[in-house]
Amino acid sequence: MANIDHPPSRTMLNLLHVLPAFADEAELRLNTIVELNSMTINKYELINETGHLKLDRVGYSSLAYPFAYGCIPRTWDEDGDPLDIEIVGVTEPLVPGSLVEARIIGIMTFDDGGEVDDKVIAVIADDKRMDHITSYEQLGAHWQKETHYYWEHYKDLKKPGTCKVNGFFGVEEAVRIIKQCEQRYLDTIDAKLVG
Repeated sequence: MANIDHPPSRTMLNLLHVLPAFADEAELRLNTIVELNSMTINKYELINETGHLKLDRVGYSSLAYPFAYGCIPRTWDEDGDPLDIEIVGVTEPLVPGSLVEARIIGIMTFDDGGEVDDKVIAVIADDKRMDHITSYEQLGAHWQKETHYYWEHYKDLKKPGTCKVNGFFGVEEAVRIIKQCEQRYLDTIDAKLVG
């Protein structure tokens, strides 16, 4: 897991810019930097320049994240941040800032205040309890309704009506969007890296 092709260094590596998006593309395994766990209203975000976590905000409502959440290294979504990932079915809380290999099971396309802010849907790749889950559809209709509701209403007390779920799609569409975000990262971020 996470064999980083980089010699030992006296300075800390920023995993966002060092690790590839795919840990194993054939197995649909993504490297994921964990930002937060389920059942919290605190929104942590990775500081792109340093790789540290920052408390971005405390949610305005009592709606807690219903899944673990993070970002995918060396990707860049249209909203100007790394591509987001929600990890479902997590049994034990994950350590924020840790690296997890997650297996793609779908994607939710999302509009956040006029910006594309899609969410890859995944399970922990090395959790045997999740081996049978290969599609977001296997999570059931209620999971889909709950996730849809969360994303369309989590900002209602701050900016009502600004979030829209555009749909849930399978693994093939998820991989296509991840590839677009990898290319966007190369086009807009990679050339700006120093050191």
